[in-house]
Amino acid sequence: MYFQLGWRNIWRNPRRTTVILLAIIIGVWSMIFLGALMRGMIEDMVENGISTMTGEIQVHHKGYRDDPVIENSMPDPKVVETTLNNILPTGSLWTARVRVNAIASNARHSMAVTLVGIDPVREAKVSFIGEAVNKGRFLKSDDKFGIIVGKALLEKFETKLGHKIILMSQDTNQEIASRSFRIIGVFRTEMESTEKQFAFVTIPAAQQMLKLKDAISEVSIILPEHKDVNKVTVSLREALPPAYEVQTWRELLPILNAYLEIFNGFSFLWYVVVFVAMGFGIVNTTLMAVFERIREFGLFKALGMKPWWIIKEVLTESFFLLVIGMAIGNILGFLSVFALSENGIDLSSLAAGAEFAGISRVIYPAILSRDVVLANLVVFVLGLLVSIYPAVKAAKFTPVEALAHT
Repeated sequence: MYFQLGWRNIWRNPRRTTVILLAIIIGVWSMIFLGALMRGMIEDMVENGISTMTGEIQVHHKGYRDDPVIENSMPDPKVVETTLNNILPTGSLWTARVRVNAIASNARHSMAVTLVGIDPVREAKVSFIGEAVNKGRFLKSDDKFGIIVGKALLEKFETKLGHKIILMSQDTNQEIASRSFRIIGVFRTEMESTEKQFAFVTIPAAQQMLKLKDAISEVSIILPEHKDVNKVTVSLREALPPAYEVQTWRELLPILNAYLEIFNGFSFLWYVVVFVAMGFGIVNTTLMAVFERIREFGLFKALGMKPWWIIKEVLTESFFLLVIGMAIGNILGFLSVFALSENGIDLSSLAAGAEFAGISRVIYPAILSRDVVLANLVVFVLGLLVSIYPAVKAAKFTPVEALAHT
């Protein structure tokens, strides 16, 4: 009976019902679509942060993160390698690196860069560089004098493939070490700053230049399951000697972690703000419908309908409005996300500002089930709650008031 009455009553005034449905639809659509855009932006920032030489977990010699100098390298990487092989879950990927600050120069220009000595086979599976080389070729394990640089650095130095570039840094004897490398590959990334920052050579080439012997600077790890990061980090900290530090990407990228915390709080706040605007429309529409039907509610009372039954009947009407509006809003939200899933939103015209904020040039929306569930719960639960007031108002009408109403 409640569903029959509720369904008939919401269509007694189609124009008013359509208006409130539009408000609910636009509210739900904006929650899902704009939330997906923001989620996609944040996830892209996290993915870029992890793939840009960070990984999900890193191992360093104690003090390296505070002072990344050659003296804080890991002299015996075999200890770390043995521990990783014993603790990391199946499917994990890891790579060792030599990583120091250096000066790159040629006949025309010079600038500060980060010299990264890599194992080409392992590094290609862990960081962005494996798929970023778009000119020339990737490093091979026996490349003693080959180097890969970014497109932006190549243009700044006014050089090209096959030309030489000189790297200078401090070696283990605290003397300036320099070496000439030939450019064999050029990489492209979403961030121009990344193209200017990193220069890649093989680990043996970096070790020989810096007189490191077998020492390395860090180990970067990617796990098969992102949710295992904290558990694996704790296990590594317990297994490795005190001379080593193990840190997660959240500790290595504190600003990015702060962005995530802010986003999660802002998402809920955004849902509440959208609902407040929507809630006023629901309350106003339901109150109008209630006051137009004073005689009807009075008749129900005269026929023996209890106040609680009238409240349920009015709430059923709100239930139908919310369910219809949420269903259409969800469909439109998913269709909007699907429409942008292939090409995304191009921010090339705002590239400098986007890059400064750590955002890629193209944003792809991303939907998480918990975001959709939270948005719909906020609308449905709070929508029914704000409908209680007009429902209680309807339940208080007496037959005498209804008969006196004109």
